[in-house]
Amino acid sequence: MTGNKTYVRTTCPRDCYDSCGIVVVKRDGVVAKVLGDPNDSVSRGALCGKCAIAYNGVWRDPAVRLGHPLRRTGRKGEGRFEAVDWDTALAEIAQRLQTIVDHHGPASIWHTHYTGTCSKIAGGFPLRFFNRLGASEVEPDSICNLAGQLALEYVFGTAVLGFDPRSARDANCLLLWGVNPSASGPHAHKHWFREAPGRKIVVDPVRTPTAEAADLHLQVFPGSDAALAFSMLHVLRRKGLIDRAFLSRNAIGWEEIEHQLGDCTPEWGAAQTGVPAAVIEDAAGIYGRGPSLLWLGQGLQRQPMGGNIMRACALLPAATGNIGKAGAGFYYLNGSGRKGIRESYIAAPQLRREPAHSLSHMDLAATLEDSEKARALFCWNINIAASNPQQTRLHRALQRDDLFTVVVDPFLTDTADFADFVLPAASFLEFDDIVSSYFHLTLGAQVKAMEPIGVSLPNQEIFRRLARAMGYGEPELFESDAEILAKLLRDVGFSGGFDDFAGKGTLELWPEPVIQFADFKFPTPSGKIEIVSARAEAAGHPRTPLPIVDPRPAGDHLRLLSPATPWLMNSSYGNDPKIAAKLGPEAVTLHPDDAAERGIADGDGVEIANETGRLAAVARVAAVVPRGTALSGKSRWPGGSSARANVNVLNPGRKTDMAESSAVHGVEVTIRRASA
Repeated sequence: MTGNKTYVRTTCPRDCYDSCGIVVVKRDGVVAKVLGDPNDSVSRGALCGKCAIAYNGVWRDPAVRLGHPLRRTGRKGEGRFEAVDWDTALAEIAQRLQTIVDHHGPASIWHTHYTGTCSKIAGGFPLRFFNRLGASEVEPDSICNLAGQLALEYVFGTAVLGFDPRSARDANCLLLWGVNPSASGPHAHKHWFREAPGRKIVVDPVRTPTAEAADLHLQVFPGSDAALAFSMLHVLRRKGLIDRAFLSRNAIGWEEIEHQLGDCTPEWGAAQTGVPAAVIEDAAGIYGRGPSLLWLGQGLQRQPMGGNIMRACALLPAATGNIGKAGAGFYYLNGSGRKGIRESYIAAPQLRREPAHSLSHMDLAATLEDSEKARALFCWNINIAASNPQQTRLHRALQRDDLFTVVVDPFLTDTADFADFVLPAASFLEFDDIVSSYFHLTLGAQVKAMEPIGVSLPNQEIFRRLARAMGYGEPELFESDAEILAKLLRDVGFSGGFDDFAGKGTLELWPEPVIQFADFKFPTPSGKIEIVSARAEAAGHPRTPLPIVDPRPAGDHLRLLSPATPWLMNSSYGNDPKIAAKLGPEAVTLHPDDAAERGIADGDGVEIANETGRLAAVARVAAVVPRGTALSGKSRWPGGSSARANVNVLNPGRKTDMAESSAVHGVEVTIRRASA
């Protein structure tokens, strides 16, 4: 008997460029399988490998999911708890918070969050509670992409109005710089990138599957990307591919760049970057003849000079006029605002009664060590014990008995092990919401397909109940999901209700590709592309981007890259045993020449070390990275190793040149064979 089979169409809300359409197959009302939606233009009937495993594994496993609120019974870090009911948990949390507010002020309560879910209500509504409470916030994007945001805002006035991916059909060139969709957007790699008719160029220190699929791979040494951009501009000028009429009409400050280009020959670029001069010539010519699309990756700006690098790369579309026409443009992010969603409505900042305080994730460990600055910590949609720098120091700070800590999560994560209370969050399969892709110009319906595990609740309902326990009365804190969904759909111009939206699955808001900056109006102070930025200069940065590079590692040091892997979504899925088997042991990849110098063979046990920490790993030897560089994927769960550490134990928390963001790809280490 196969049972009565029904289907629910929904959308994946993970931190991924794809935002895949999903079909949930139910038999006799019980979820049997989670699959890709065959009618979705992105997933085309198949989920990526990691989502296919996790959504049919731990995400629906009551033995792994959190089903009840937990209260700590052991020491912090041990992960020993007892189950309590919601009323008990929320009453005790509210009492502790109010005591802290009364004696230390609300600014001593910190909350940290990021993209554990990217759906609009679950990802934003909790901010209403923290605004009303007056809590301080750890700047979310400082762990990820803030340097790039600020850099592009200096140049174009925004970082969230990227090209429409559908415009690839009119492009003669796709240039992907510092992004690896084979890991971070598998369907963008599999379909969008491979099927685009234009020539493909990838700039990446790593020979990724996306780089292998390109017509040209520029294997740049990390930290030298600005030099590569300037060398390409030198070639473009010599070939007569600078669009001077476009620059005259739409930009200010080009002359301050042009006088720097004389020395930035392809030969100079080759010496700075490791990319052969002939390849620089070819790439510049292909891109400059256009129309061309430039995808600037978030990994690109996680370098010590990440802001300068982004400004330098942003010169390419400006100098060649690859903006404001079909098949042209640049992309870093596509925000929800252009689709009509107002983040301020979701977060309700008007509820705040206290001045707002924030800090970078790079400063979180030091702040949590200080009992004067931090008396409480909320972690929701994030697993800081896995994802943050200064891992040993942070774990030690999280052990403070007088740091009241609450974690909201579907799982008992490494961070939850340090909590006083763990509140069980429902998964995306268990409530309605809206997903706004940050690549495609679409909205997806996240549709409830099953009941929550145990008594778990969606993020927003947890914070509604906590607001009630705190005695708050503002109506924004209790607005229902149905009311919010109706408001969001009205704002984006959808005439039906949520059921009508769910029937569509994915909503294309524009029938034809949107041309980026078609009106040539840029949201900068001048209204033009600001190659020279007075705002940047006033903030202590150079007036223009500069053709500078990071110094190469000295002595026996290697530059360690820790990008996304194909099997993890940040730290999501790290607790699925099938994914753990796919990941295998902690590993580090070295160039064959670097391995030979150190007497390291493929499969050897090694120790990766620096002044911040040490990590045991298995050596992999392959020419997929440049000499002087090592590669180890991010985001394993520390609790999965005997040392309770992952690659972030080596990350000292160095900040980028702009926005106090993560310079994780500037970490340097030594690697030696492990002693017997």
